[in-house]
Amino acid sequence: MKTFLDELLAYKELLLELVKRDLRVKYRKSVLGYLWSLLNPLMMMMVVSIVFSYMFRFDIENYPVYLITGQTLFNFFQEATNMSMNSITNSASLIKKVYLPKQVFPVSRILSSFVTFLFSLMAIVIIMIFTRVKVTPAILLVPLPLLYILVFSMGVGLILSIMATYFRDVYYLWGIFITAWMYFTPIFYPATQLPDFAMNIMKLNPLYQMLQCFREVVLYGTFPTWRRHAACIFFALLALNVGIQVFKKKQGDLILYL
Repeated sequence: MKTFLDELLAYKELLLELVKRDLRVKYRKSVLGYLWSLLNPLMMMMVVSIVFSYMFRFDIENYPVYLITGQTLFNFFQEATNMSMNSITNSASLIKKVYLPKQVFPVSRILSSFVTFLFSLMAIVIIMIFTRVKVTPAILLVPLPLLYILVFSMGVGLILSIMATYFRDVYYLWGIFITAWMYFTPIFYPATQLPDFAMNIMKLNPLYQMLQCFREVVLYGTFPTWRRHAACIFFALLALNVGIQVFKKKQGDLILYL
C-alpha cells in the first residue's frame, strides 16, 4: 500500500490536473454549471419525498433530511464507481505513449466526483435550515463519514477499473448490481421496518453503516458509537486494501487490453 500511495504523491500535480479536467468536462456548455451539484439533489429530494411521504406514508421524522442525506451519499458512491470503470480505457492513448502510474486515472475520477459531492452538501444544509434541524456538537464529526465513503469508493473503484478493462461486460453488470444495492440500503425507507433477520444482514452492508454514521451526526445530532466507527473503518480499509492489491497485480497487463 505504501508504494501505491508514494506513486500517487509523486504524481500529485498530474492527479490535480486530471481532477480539474474532469470537472471542466462535466459542466462544459452548461449554463448553471456547478449549481447543478446543488439543484440536482434538491429536485430529486422533492420528487421522492412527495411520493414516499404522501403515497407510501413512511413515518420518519424530518423525512426530507433523511432522504437527501441518503440520496447524496449513495449518488456519490454510484458516480465515483461508474466514472472509475472507464478511467483506464478512456486514457488508453496516454497510457500507451508515456509511463505513468495507472492508478492516477481511477483515483482522479473518484476525487473529481468527491469534489462535486462536497458542493452537493450545500443542498443538505439548505434543507436542514428550512426544516429547522437542531445542530449539536456532533456535527463536528461530519468529516469522518465523508472520509469513510471516500476511502471505500476508492477501493471499489480500483477493482472496477481493472475488471472493466479486462471484461467490458462489467459496465452492464455493475449497473444492475448497484441498482439492487440501492434498494438494499435504507435511503428512502426506514430500516426499522425490516424484520430481524433482514436487519442482521443489513449490518453487513458497508453503505448502511456509513449512511447511518452520516445521519447520526447530521440529522439526529448524536455521536456514533465506537462500533459504528469500527464497522465503517473496517469496510473502508478492507475495500481499499483489496483494491490496491488487485490493481497492483493486474496493472502490468492492462496495455494488452486497451
